[in-house]
Amino acid sequence: MPRLSRAWLPSAPDVTDSDEITATATPRTRTVVIATVLTTAVALALVLTTGTAVLLLGLLVFLPAFAAAWCSPGQTALVSAWVCVIVILPEVFQSGDRVVDRVILGLFAVCFGVVAVYASRIRIARETALVRLRSTAAAMQRQILRPLPLLTDDVLVDGVYEPIQQDKLVGGDIYDVAATPWGTRVLIGDVQGKGLPAIGMAIDVVGAFREAAHHEPTVTSLIDALEAAVVRHNDDAARRGEPARFVTAVVLGVDRGVEAQVVSCGHIPPYLLHAGGVSAVGVGEEHVPLGLANLVDEPRTVAWFAFPAGATLLLCTDGLTEARSPDGAFYPLEARLAGRADITADRLTTELVADARAFTAGAQQDDLAVLAVRRSPHHAP
Repeated sequence: MPRLSRAWLPSAPDVTDSDEITATATPRTRTVVIATVLTTAVALALVLTTGTAVLLLGLLVFLPAFAAAWCSPGQTALVSAWVCVIVILPEVFQSGDRVVDRVILGLFAVCFGVVAVYASRIRIARETALVRLRSTAAAMQRQILRPLPLLTDDVLVDGVYEPIQQDKLVGGDIYDVAATPWGTRVLIGDVQGKGLPAIGMAIDVVGAFREAAHHEPTVTSLIDALEAAVVRHNDDAARRGEPARFVTAVVLGVDRGVEAQVVSCGHIPPYLLHAGGVSAVGVGEEHVPLGLANLVDEPRTVAWFAFPAGATLLLCTDGLTEARSPDGAFYPLEARLAGRADITADRLTTELVADARAFTAGAQQDDLAVLAVRRSPHHAP
């Protein structure tokens, strides 16, 4: 039976449903105590040298406000209690002028301490809600886009996926791998546009791929099923008054044979890395993107190409090829692939992404998906 599994690699962090995205860590209580004591010592030293106790001790009243921004409620309460003791206790045994000032200072210390503890509780509650929201989003992402690497009886697929908006774990770029009775099918695609509508289209296309890959015996019939899914989505979008979108995509078919199949729908062709060389895979006739088949009469056809053991196929979206340097030059993908034909799949993709980030001076301009496909260790022609 064909199987799809999460490959285990020493360099790949394990991702499970129990993973949590943690909130901003609070400092250690020992660190809070040391910082509070040092701040108090500085204030008291200034008091002794200037004789302006009310004014300088008044600065300590604001210390709990800083604690509320970084510390836990318990730590903030500790800082607030300390400030109240330092501000109020000396005034109890002190007589003289400015009694009203000292009383007001003490009241401010108490009030600011209470407010600071409350603010810290509100901050922690919001951070906890954000953690839960992002944990839910991460779980949804693992259902929409399976974590890499992925292993089937035919191929090992590793790669990097980075949506441009860091607060969104899923963007308009898509990928998937399906182990089917006819071999392994690999999808990579790019939805036109950005934002939530593009993500909705991405979800529909990935869902259609997962369903059709196990029912359609040919790669071209699988492409037809994806085309139908995009058309249905656009019909629904039209009824809501939203614009139609298209999807560029490449679908690979890899089985036990020495050749593989590819259908390109307006997408960047794969690159084959083998025996130290790099070449773009011939995809035959360039077909229109998914969602635009009604504009042409010719049906989509499959192209065959040699995919020997030890070779690597690189698939990517235009987030890599259209990445620009500060002077406007496009990232030279084929040139940067030279010399990387013999490294592991995970190193290939991570090195390319790191190189592209350096090329653009760290300015990511689009969603980014990069996949490296190699024959599975289980593969036996």
